[in-house]
Amino acid sequence: MKSAKSKSYHEVLIDLASANEALVVMTAENRIHLGELPEILGPRFIDLGICEQTLVGAAAGLALRGRRPFVHALAAFLTMRAFEFIRTDIGLANLPVTLVGFVPGILSEANGPTHQAIEDIALMRLVPNMQIVCPANIEELALCIPAVFATRRPCYLRFNETQAAYPAGKPFVLGRAEVRGDGDDVALLSYGVMVAEAEKARVILKNQGIGVRLVNLRSLVPIDQEALLEAMCATRFTVTLQDHAGESGLFEIVLSLISRFQLDINVLPLGFGKRGFIPAAMDLALEHEGLSAERIANAIRQEFTLTLQKFRRRKALRSRKIARTKGVLTFFG
Repeated sequence: MKSAKSKSYHEVLIDLASANEALVVMTAENRIHLGELPEILGPRFIDLGICEQTLVGAAAGLALRGRRPFVHALAAFLTMRAFEFIRTDIGLANLPVTLVGFVPGILSEANGPTHQAIEDIALMRLVPNMQIVCPANIEELALCIPAVFATRRPCYLRFNETQAAYPAGKPFVLGRAEVRGDGDDVALLSYGVMVAEAEKARVILKNQGIGVRLVNLRSLVPIDQEALLEAMCATRFTVTLQDHAGESGLFEIVLSLISRFQLDINVLPLGFGKRGFIPAAMDLALEHEGLSAERIANAIRQEFTLTLQKFRRRKALRSRKIARTKGVLTFFG
């Protein structure tokens, strides 16, 4: 028998549905990742066609009748076209509906801007009671499903079946981050598919003498505030890395924490502009947008150099002030 972390997404859903008759799977004509679910679930599998608003409204109705819907659609259309339905029918009512966004962020690859979900995190953070889960790879995706189901709350899940870039670390727990490395130069905060590039960049920088503490934020709501604050306060500056509009989403979360705790921390946001990214195969798109591992490492190295220069200037100014103070005290001594 396969372990939970080695199972595919649809295999985990089949197991969960076998043990929970209330679970229903719904889609807006997006079946590519759902495997044999339609045949196995029979009437508990519902394809409403390309009508995301109706899909969300129907899921809310089923949840009110005691069902546990897992709803699937392209992330861009699910979170934007059906936003009012998500906020009003699911969020405000605090219904146990899991919204699964296919091809979020850079995973839409060669699709144009109409299919690019680069605002989904920012939008879902506005929905009352909504959890947001962003697995870094296929293993975390499989492990997060039972945890999400157990909460009995609304959840937005960024679908990600990419292969793991490194061996699995801590067990998956909602609201708990995974920290890789203990460097005291840079706190690199990321989630989802970008964690793989972040890990490669961490290794590149380590070999160049720059210590990076990588925080894999498996869920953004709830978020591991303790891990974030510890990483940011233990390093010289912070980087947010996301396949999302760069100055919203995780960047906003971090800035709100800095403001709330009145911290003096510099933050470098790495992500997409508001116009999205060039449609291309993922490696080419990442390179073009400056989000490949090598270009991430270059951006961090440049920021680290500037940070060191600022630190040395401040230290020199303090030394001159101390010297002047000592001189005055000696003169009047």
